[in-house]
Amino acid sequence: MAFPIRSSMLGAAALCLALGGQSAQAQFPDRAITMVVPTAAGGGNDTLARVIGQKMGELLGQTIIVVNKPGAQGAIAADYVARQPADGYTLMLGYIGTHGINPALQKLNYDPVRDFTAIGMVADSPTLMVVNSGIGVQDVPGLIKYGQAHPDGLSYASAGPGTAPAVAGELFNRATGAAMLEIPYKGSAPAMTDTLAGVTQVMFPSLFSAYPHLKSGKIVALGVAGARRAKVLPDIPTLAELGVQGVDVAQWYAVFAPANAKPEVVAKLNTALNGALNDPAVVRKIDEQGAEVRTSTPDELAAFVRDEAVKWKRLATSIHAAL
Repeated sequence: MAFPIRSSMLGAAALCLALGGQSAQAQFPDRAITMVVPTAAGGGNDTLARVIGQKMGELLGQTIIVVNKPGAQGAIAADYVARQPADGYTLMLGYIGTHGINPALQKLNYDPVRDFTAIGMVADSPTLMVVNSGIGVQDVPGLIKYGQAHPDGLSYASAGPGTAPAVAGELFNRATGAAMLEIPYKGSAPAMTDTLAGVTQVMFPSLFSAYPHLKSGKIVALGVAGARRAKVLPDIPTLAELGVQGVDVAQWYAVFAPANAKPEVVAKLNTALNGALNDPAVVRKIDEQGAEVRTSTPDELAAFVRDEAVKWKRLATSIHAAL
């Protein structure tokens, strides 16, 4: 499902109307809101939550406190949020791992569709294939040759089993016959740290997570694991363009509340979220990290998550043995 980019529909008058609303709506929020991030501090999810949370808080007239609950590929945070009161005071910055891939790969204590109320899409970011610059590899054929020459020394860092970097690495192995060893970490931030240090040689991070390090030259992008090239990296081909088929793991981020949140609360949160995403300073910060703003209605996001559940369940059926 496509989402409009940087929608300008939310003018100042519409924003004030929606945030003022009727007397029942005006009672929310009357205290601080918590936004739970399912990954460790310092990663792309954490950065994104803090950027949008600050502006949403300004628009809602209350502080949004970002709390990190990493572990179990986001399942700890998702299960926690799903069990909170559906009053709008606990939100989650969910993403492809928590509401797409991980639930398709294993039985969890939460259901990404049934147990959450969709608030709105935030952004998406291509998945990249990157290598530590110190190994001297500049392209995919070069990496394959490097792996053949170092059969016991080529590994890729993942953010944990069931995450986008893990799935992308497995799909690459299957598509090319490579035998890269997965080294799982508790989140993308520590995985990126060890890739930068050369402890692992390869990673499949979101462009959002990788972009600052690409600019520093510490890692090199070999290809985009998605359907299209990245806007900020137009010279980097997709893996499909390089002859590596089937490695399409575009990453996305969205805000959710526990299931059965009141429609007026959902509407107010969606208006604040889209208002934040239309703020030039917020857009610039997200752009600088290599992600693209995406806005949506709650219904559009809910339909998207349902489609994702079907997509990843189908893929999991074919690759679960390897993962």
